[in-house]
Amino acid sequence: MFVILTYDIGAKRVSKIMKICRKYLLHVQRSVFEGNITEAHLKKLKNELDREIEKNLDGICIYEFDSTKYSRKEQIGLVTDYSNIID
Repeated sequence: MFVILTYDIGAKRVSKIMKICRKYLLHVQRSVFEGNITEAHLKKLKNELDREIEKNLDGICIYEFDSTKYSRKEQIGLVTDYSNIID
């Protein structure tokens, strides 16, 4: 499946959240990750994030797509090429 993950995280936890997300997805903008992921890896990702966030302060949105067949991506303006997935 294809996912887009966005977050709004307190400054103290951002680096931990980014490190977790980079293990599974591509970093495409400051607080946006995307990529293909298995259901098992998505479950692991969600569990890791759940352990690190402060639920009353932080927010994470994960959009899941069974297929990208009917999707399109358009980028306007500065597009930064962040590093790829960390093993």
